[in-house]
Amino acid sequence: LAFALPSISTSTCSVQTRNATVMTPWDVALCVSGALICCENAIVVATIFSSPSLRAPMFLLIGSLAWADFLAGVGLLLHFLSRWCVYSEALELGSVGLLVSALSASVFSLLGITLDRFLSLHRALTYGSCRTHTQTRCALAIGWTLAGLQGALPAMGWNCLHDGESCSVLRPLTRVHLATLCGGFLLTLALMLQLNARICRVVLRHSHQIALQRHTLPSARTHTRRRVHTLTLILATFTSCWMPFALYGLLADGSSPALYTYATLVPVTGNSLLNPLIYAYRNTHIQRVLRQACCCCLPNTPNKNTHTPSDV
Repeated sequence: LAFALPSISTSTCSVQTRNATVMTPWDVALCVSGALICCENAIVVATIFSSPSLRAPMFLLIGSLAWADFLAGVGLLLHFLSRWCVYSEALELGSVGLLVSALSASVFSLLGITLDRFLSLHRALTYGSCRTHTQTRCALAIGWTLAGLQGALPAMGWNCLHDGESCSVLRPLTRVHLATLCGGFLLTLALMLQLNARICRVVLRHSHQIALQRHTLPSARTHTRRRVHTLTLILATFTSCWMPFALYGLLADGSSPALYTYATLVPVTGNSLLNPLIYAYRNTHIQRVLRQACCCCLPNTPNKNTHTPSDV
């Protein structure tokens, strides 16, 4: 991702332009965030895939999210190398493709987590069955395949390395390609809003029914309000991190100031930093496995049905 570089026609001119470019604090911030993203999500990936007790569909989705964000961190580090250390078109296209694939898979995994939470409320009796596990794996395979294809497009020739007029704010992605990605994000956001609204309605209805049966309406309302606030916070975090870049990517082009590109892209990387904190480290079962790994003092009691809709 060489942000808002001048239009170029030859690789020699590209090298000269890069040599004349001064490293900015934004470049350092992206590099540091990439390293932090890798460290955070590597712990989550190792925890989930090394523990037999974390095999419910929700944990597969959290593991997919962590792996996608880990690869996004790797992509940021490779981008920094391709821009400031070892420039080559292959490395530039590779880092861009990895970032596109990883971030696309990350957004898809977030949608999957929301859908899983919705289905776990509507199909509580059959949630966690072998059929659900199979469906989750198939959905993840499809999502990662589509994400991989999106990331492979620049390397397959759909780029603007030698056609500066078609560049988007994220060179070497073309404007059409970036507009497709941003449009996909907006569609995903609309689906997540719809699912979360239904989840809130179900939670409120169930909590009201339970409260009437147990005659604990005030306390039940307090607990329900807390859960709804949590869902709202999760969705607001996702929207605030991605929406500025999605709108900017749709409206701007390669001639737009690089400062605006950095300012909208940094929150996107912040989302990959926050995802482990929101979806993994808050989960009681993942916390238990981490304590076992650190302290080696708690007994390991595998249980394939450890997830409840309120865990995440």
